[in-house]
Amino acid sequence: MKKIMTLLFVGLLTISMNAQEKQVTETVIDPNAPVFEFESDVIDYGKIALNADGVRVFKFKNVGKSPLVISRIQSSCGCTVPKKPTEPIMPGSTGEIEVKYATNRQGGFSKMITVYSNATEPSKRLRIKGIVLKPESPVTKEKSAVSSK
Repeated sequence: MKKIMTLLFVGLLTISMNAQEKQVTETVIDPNAPVFEFESDVIDYGKIALNADGVRVFKFKNVGKSPLVISRIQSSCGCTVPKKPTEPIMPGSTGEIEVKYATNRQGGFSKMITVYSNATEPSKRLRIKGIVLKPESPVTKEKSAVSSK
């Protein structure tokens, strides 16, 4: 009885292992699809003042063979507002994605912007980063008249 149970257990284990094999499917890439070519995937604001102009632009070119349509752009938080092109970008043409960061928060930042389109890469991640500096105090610290020698 133990041998039958052992054989049954090994048989079920073998069947379940074979059922777990992954099927590899190839994704077919359309050779006529539009293709993004960004000048840069990252915009570095560097060190900027509090409440400074937070608008920057990602420039790109459609190097594919058909019109590029950006369906939507999503940012990682509400402090970053992207603006997508309204018209399709024709092959060989350039386009811009405007990004505005709310510079009313001091400190470092690194935000992701995801662009969804009909390109060969259906979602493209872009990043902005920088440091919003603390405003300088208008009061200057004077030297004390009392000194400790």
